[in-house]
Amino acid sequence: MYKNDFPMLSQKMQGQPLIYLDSAATAQKPKSVIDAMTDFYTHHYSTVHRAVYQLSQEATKQYHEARVSVAKFLGAAKSHEIIFTRGTTESINMIAYSFGKAFMKQGDEVLITEMEHHSNIVPWQIMCEDRAAILKVIPVSEKGEINLADLEKAITNKTKIVSVTQISNLFGTINDIKQIAHIVHAKGAKLLVDGAQSAPSISVNVQDLDVDFFVFSGHKIYGPTGIGVLYGKEELLNLLPPYQGGGDMIETVTFEKTTYNTLPMKFEAGTPMIVEVIGLGAAIKYLTQIGMKNIESLQRKLLEYAEERMREIEFLRIIGQAEHKKGIISFIVEGVHPLDIGTMLDLKGIAIRTGHLCVQPALRKLGLTAVARASFGLYNSIDEIDLFISSLKDVIKILK
Repeated sequence: MYKNDFPMLSQKMQGQPLIYLDSAATAQKPKSVIDAMTDFYTHHYSTVHRAVYQLSQEATKQYHEARVSVAKFLGAAKSHEIIFTRGTTESINMIAYSFGKAFMKQGDEVLITEMEHHSNIVPWQIMCEDRAAILKVIPVSEKGEINLADLEKAITNKTKIVSVTQISNLFGTINDIKQIAHIVHAKGAKLLVDGAQSAPSISVNVQDLDVDFFVFSGHKIYGPTGIGVLYGKEELLNLLPPYQGGGDMIETVTFEKTTYNTLPMKFEAGTPMIVEVIGLGAAIKYLTQIGMKNIESLQRKLLEYAEERMREIEFLRIIGQAEHKKGIISFIVEGVHPLDIGTMLDLKGIAIRTGHLCVQPALRKLGLTAVARASFGLYNSIDEIDLFISSLKDVIKILK
């Protein structure tokens, strides 16, 4: 329906029309985002916050407007609760470092789940090692679901923060974040939500969900790479020390002492990703015009149809059968390596993801080292799924 908005998708790959089924890794960019960034570079480029000349004032205005757009997109109370980072990974690292420094001491606990992306595992491991804290892991069923009773039982008076994905990039599971937040806060802990997969595909309101921190990447919501978002409740962000030092994040500097800027600048050291922020703002405008409810509906339609068609295929097993899912289907084929499937599909112009998906612990629990994954964007269609299924059947016949 929206494929014509994406210049990349008009080309052919391997002599075949390109069918892009890897949006969970990174999404293609609509022309409106590309044009917004080109226009800024061509007509408006300047530094922000640091000069009085007209170009700088114009750039600063656009930069601020993008932050306001992000705040509105997430339902944040205030725009200065939005911190720009390089992506989901840096956002989680920032909180792990700053929250750890502010609140974690020896013997304190961090809780994550078995379905987490490496980016929501490794930063907490580093922080726990540094603070002599303990990392605890909540089990996930073979269907790809968290038992909330397990979560509630695992939280103790030493648990300071719980960090969980809203949508699994392996199982496609949509976790009940509102209920998780209720459980976490009732126990006196804080909650960080990895929204890398949810921000592009479902409506998110951080105030309604009552999350303490929410993070996502621009490149997964049809914006540019190199830009991400950290939302944090104002009162919490004010309690955290800066993650990096440099320009913009300061109020005054002497050799004896530095005082820090107010939010959001305290966490945005150095010349920011100006053009990337402009592109992010354009991407959010694009999604808003389509409507997140319409995107949710399209995702459900594509997921249900694709799973139904894939169940026709002998020897194929879908990984993750959660009750609530988004448009991500990880799968294996008995006796066939996922890399071979991906390679053969590429020869037919179909792009899917193969490998460990940066969720090695979850795969290890399932007795796997790699899977194949098809994930859908708002540019995909039922016709493309039919072509994917027929091509997949052909590939399996050759490889079996």
